[in-house]
Formats: sequence, structure tokens, C-alpha cells
Amino acid sequence: MADALTNTDLQGALPLIARGKVRDLYEVDDKTLLFIATDRISAYDVIMENGIPNKGVLLTLCTKTWFKILTDAIPSVRTHFITLDLPPQIPASLRPVLQNRSMQVRKLRILPIEAIVRGYITGSAWNEYKKSGTVHGIKIAPGLRESEAFPDGPIYTPSTKAEQGEHDENIHPDQAAAILGEHASTVANLAVQLYKAAHAYALSRGVIIADTKFEFGVDEETNEVVLADEVLTPDSSRFWPKDDYEIGRGQQSFDKQFLRDWLVSEGLKGKEGVRMPDEIVQKTTEKYKEAWEKITGGN
Repeated sequence: MADALTNTDLQGALPLIARGKVRDLYEVDDKTLLFIATDRISAYDVIMENGIPNKGVLLTLCTKTWFKILTDAIPSVRTHFITLDLPPQIPASLRPVLQNRSMQVRKLRILPIEAIVRGYITGSAWNEYKKSGTVHGIKIAPGLRESEAFPDGPIYTPSTKAEQGEHDENIHPDQAAAILGEHASTVANLAVQLYKAAHAYALSRGVIIADTKFEFGVDEETNEVVLADEVLTPDSSRFWPKDDYEIGRGQQSFDKQFLRDWLVSEGLKGKEGVRMPDEIVQKTTEKYKEAWEKITGGN
């Protein structure tokens, strides 16, 4: 099995700004960042000790494809993406491993909200609904079954954006509005619009996007809201095979649900220092690759 890239070292070529759960961010210049998607994988807000080989390349190419699909569908959408080309400062010896897992992006003021959109009731939303008839505190029609589409269309269900090692917290849209201020309605409306466009496209490729999360930033020069980070990858979305979809039960997923299920079955949910066995790495790799190939055609 190929080695996974779980850490980056640019040998001083660019200053490191931050390391996230998956991405390492470097500063190219005062208006540009280099996002490098490593092969790290996290589940239940904990990063596994070993990674998923080539995952960062799949995430990056998938995101680039989605940016084009979304901007074609909604021409007014702006994204932070500039190019997959590496900046000239990167040494020749590092270029082969960094190419196609790195993108140069515009620096933005990132908004402190995960803009989650749910089209179907599943996961934490289903758990909350069973207890209280609500999702993120929003009253939902009674009588829904697990994995059913929301009767009035997709809903915006934001969460806070936690520091690494902390847990994101599901919040009501009104709480998000208080945090986001003047940009709140733009973020809410745009997130739902983007989900609808993505859902329609994926459905035509045999994939149901059950839910996904978007991140947005603000261009300080124009005050415009800009789509940022990675989009519609198996890390940030729940993908279901359309052919196998059935209301009233949990669904098979093209994402890290396989890893989550293994952690739960082994009593390792939320534990630090977990190393995935080769079989789990292999099966998770296959799920990511399958999602990528279905949605992008493998290009």
C-alpha cells in the first residue's frame, strides 16, 4: 500500500500559518495562501495516527471539479480558488508529492460558522428529531422516517466552528445570525442554493448528497461573501448510492462512515492515538475513490 502523507515540511520555502485536521496552510504572499490537503483523516473530531494514501489528492481534485460545477450553475458565486499550480517558491524536490493536493487560494476573513445544509434526516439530526421533533432547534414536521427527505426541501442547520480537539456545536440559524451579523442571510441563502445545485448534479451521477457543510469567507476589499475551503468532498458531506437508497433505515455511505462504524464497534470512538488497521485503511480508500469517480468521472 502506498505511503500516506500525514505531515508537510516545505523546508522553509513558505511560512506555515496553521495545521488543521486535514489541511496545512502556508502563506504565499499577503493576498494568497497555499492549501495542502494531507492524507490525515479524522473521525469524531480526533485525527487518526495513520492516514489514507492519496486522500488529499482526491479531496483537492474533487473540490476543483465542484467549484467549476457550482460556478457554472450559479454564475454569481465567487470562490477562493486560484490555481492548482504550485507557487515558484516550492523546491523542485517537493513538487511531485505536493502537485494536485495543493491549491493556491485567495486570503479571506473566514466566517466562524460551518454552513451545514441537510436534505435528508440522518445522523445527529435524526437523533435530535427522535427526542424532540426538532433539528438544530428548528421544529420539523412530525412522522418523518430515518433517511427521509425533508418535506419542505433542504434546511440550513449551522454549527459553531470549534478549535482543533474541540467539538463543533449544532446551533439554531438565529444564533448563527447573531454571530455573522450583516452576512447572515447571504450565507444561509447561498448555502441552500449551492446544496440544491450540487444535489441535482450528483443525483444525475447516481449519488444522493444527504448533507454537506460549506465554509465562507469575506473579501475584505469588496465585502463580498466568498465560498472557501474544500467543498462537497467525502470529508465534508454524506454521499449515498442512489440505487441502494431506502427510507426507514441508515444508508451505505461513500465517505468515512465506514471508519466511524469501526471505531464505534471497537469502543474507540473519540479516543486519541488510534491506528487504523490496513483493512480499514483499504476500505476507506475505496469508498473515497468510488465517490470521486462517480461524481467527477475520475478526471
